Amino acid sequence: MDTERGGGRGEGTGSRTRARRGAGPARKFLLLGCAAALLAGCASMPDSGDVTAVDQSPRSEGESQVRVYGVPPQDGAQPTNIVRSFLDATTSDEADFRTATQYLAKSAKRTWRPFQVTNVLQERPKPEPKALPNREDSNGYTVTLSGSQVAAVDDSHAYTPEEKPYRQAIHLIKEDGQWRIDRLPNGLVLGLSDFQRIYRSVNKYYFASYNSESGEPKANRNVLVADPVYLRQRIKPITASVKALLSGPTDWLNKVTTSAFPTGTKLAAHDLALDDSNALHVKLSKDAVNTDARQCEQMAAQLFFTVQDMTRASKVSEVELQDNSGHRLCALSQEDADRDFAPSAGTGRSGKEYFIDADHKVVGMPDSANEPKPVRGPFGTGKTPLRSVAISRGEDTAAGVSGDGRSLYVAAMEDGIERGDPLLTSTGSAKDSDMGLTAPSWDGLGDLWIADRDAHGSRLLRLREGKSAPEKVAVPDLGGRRIKAIKVAADGIRIAVLVEDKGRTTLQLGRVERDGSSAHPELSVQELRPIAPQLEDVVAASWAGGSKLVVVGRESGGVQQMQFMETDGSASNVQTLPGVNGVIAVAASEKEERPLIARATEGIVRLALDANWKTVAKDGTAPVYPG
Repeated sequence: MDTERGGGRGEGTGSRTRARRGAGPARKFLLLGCAAALLAGCASMPDSGDVTAVDQSPRSEGESQVRVYGVPPQDGAQPTNIVRSFLDATTSDEADFRTATQYLAKSAKRTWRPFQVTNVLQERPKPEPKALPNREDSNGYTVTLSGSQVAAVDDSHAYTPEEKPYRQAIHLIKEDGQWRIDRLPNGLVLGLSDFQRIYRSVNKYYFASYNSESGEPKANRNVLVADPVYLRQRIKPITASVKALLSGPTDWLNKVTTSAFPTGTKLAAHDLALDDSNALHVKLSKDAVNTDARQCEQMAAQLFFTVQDMTRASKVSEVELQDNSGHRLCALSQEDADRDFAPSAGTGRSGKEYFIDADHKVVGMPDSANEPKPVRGPFGTGKTPLRSVAISRGEDTAAGVSGDGRSLYVAAMEDGIERGDPLLTSTGSAKDSDMGLTAPSWDGLGDLWIADRDAHGSRLLRLREGKSAPEKVAVPDLGGRRIKAIKVAADGIRIAVLVEDKGRTTLQLGRVERDGSSAHPELSVQELRPIAPQLEDVVAASWAGGSKLVVVGRESGGVQQMQFMETDGSASNVQTLPGVNGVIAVAASEKEERPLIARATEGIVRLALDANWKTVAKDGTAPVYPG
């Protein structure tokens, strides 16, 4: 599938202000309460509190020297002000919401569950007094919170886009002569700018589970799958990320991933931090003690990449697992983790970008070259005009769809190889580019995926190793909608699908489940969910990392934009992309340092990191990376 690098996860917009981040040599700062309120976007300035020493090195992005605090209730404050100040206090950097709970009546203190859900609104919720007092509630007062909700984060930290009106009632009573909240919804309600300041997207990592196909040689590798969650970035961030990892995969990934940690494993330490050499020592409960060396190393790998994702500013040098007495169980160095477990290991070398040139040749171009060169094999001769192409992740096999969209060919990228007969022929008419076969896509297991489309519907197919007979893959959530394009992730567990419904094209993410027996596996794509719900019409998309895609589309009534989106539907924290006109196809590498390549008005264009778009060829189509 095809698309622009765009920003924002964790990068606040609008009214959000940023806390200063430490830099330079290690040193200590003294901070009294909220002395840097203007820099941090403080809810309020405390008038008491201890002087706190803040160690600046090493620190993760979320560990700013500035902290945000609320203030306790003021004597005689009226109900609406009590609610407003309570909401301010819930945006503070207190782990236990100690100040916020001072606004609650005794009964509510016992029952309020702040972590049950976090409702994210476009703006801060507006507290409004009830228009007509209730005569039967002469001793109470009701304040209504309203706003426009954009997302929710559940108690397992999973983010879900959810656009709808928000309206909830908060009830207050007088307790010891002061108004206090006695009834309120569980969870938090935050404006988007506060949410982006307080929370950060972190990838937890679990091993892919292939069930009926787990015996396949490539499926026996240690394939780590990213599971994005949102965590409070200033409250013991490393400890929070490890606890989230130990709690297991989020519901959406639970059926297709597994954890090496035995069920019930807990942290045996309350606070984790990198030591002076950036190593992490993790004490685990007795549940993890009786694991063998391989399982212990797998647990360490999950921890390594999860913590590395939280502490992006500091490279983790080693993870050591210990029992609850501090005795070493196993250790995994950065070198060993990258060699044996790196989540990008199945993405291939990604040494070249590829496209189809004006002479119908499939050409490749490494960064070091100024001119693209034809690939070896029948697709580099130009004798077979192609509409689309996919290069295997090993860069030794190519799959191409004929110019009329009817036939799928697969051939080795070797000199002297003949094209051969088509492995698949479309059952429908391919009168335009939206009909016939989609562009094919290779997963990291060496299997080829493609969809066949006609005016009335579509079917998703897989060809084992790109040479077996096509197997139909069920997509029960598709209904009467039609597949326009697909792009499968390297792990073979997730697939991005462009879905057309009544003239609108959306980007959906599906989970690939493998049931049945090893001899007769039954594949299906389950629980399609939107990735870029704000886009009215998506043109193209491509995987751009473990939990990230680059997406091209436009909002209702807006202009075309290109941006990065996370697989949970939230905006990525990658820097905003420069614009380019008329993009109809895009390709990104799952190795994030690689350039983007797109087909735009100017032709085939490429965007290297920290650079602008540059034209590679004035004529050409179907830009792709291996995959």
